[in-house]
Amino acid sequence: MDPSYSFFVTGTDTEIGKTLTSGALLHAFGKRGLRTAAMKPIAAGAEYRNGAWCNEDADFLAQAANVALPPALTTPYLCQEALAPHIAARQDGIRLEIEQIIQCYATVTQAANCVVVEGVGGFQVPLDDHYDTADLARALKLPVVLVVGLRLGCLNHALLTAAAICANGLPFVGWVANQIDPTMRYVDENIATLRVRFEQQYNAPLLGKIPHLEAPSAATAALYLNIDPLLALCAKRL
Repeated sequence: MDPSYSFFVTGTDTEIGKTLTSGALLHAFGKRGLRTAAMKPIAAGAEYRNGAWCNEDADFLAQAANVALPPALTTPYLCQEALAPHIAARQDGIRLEIEQIIQCYATVTQAANCVVVEGVGGFQVPLDDHYDTADLARALKLPVVLVVGLRLGCLNHALLTAAAICANGLPFVGWVANQIDPTMRYVDENIATLRVRFEQQYNAPLLGKIPHLEAPSAATAALYLNIDPLLALCAKRL
């Protein structure tokens, strides 16, 4: 099936809401009638449940998607320790191979026409001594959605990440503001600053602002997203 409505979700850092946003996108696309699948190709941090190693983020994404797929396809690399992926993989005796992820992605696209691929950590996290997650995003050839974790310092992180996305030749198609610090001051002013710069420099629209949620869920977060710009972009590629 043609994966015309697929995206790579990256973030300004780790623990800034990539998984919540990815789940919200999956929920929103599903509500529009698309067959949605999720990939967390590399996950670091696992717990043993019901006879298998599991990752909380991968499980969250699987629940948000409406196409069920084997974890071996959606998360081909699951490391036990919650560390930088190249370090976690080394501890587990694993080599993180981009080609293997591409093969899994190709199989997933046969089952769904919307695949949300969540990166690990920020945009250029090392996978080994030579490759990083920017190389993975380039290999997948997917448009990128950036999640900006709203906290002090986010402007610099967001601007640098956006520049890195475009420097790698990838389409920067939109961004989501996720308020991870409920006490952050001048939230609207920070969003306005990024909104102007991202629209003027990259034509990347704000897809929504997710407030700090006491009980975060994909369905709740999706209420704060507007995926119309992404649908319009994908329609042009059909």
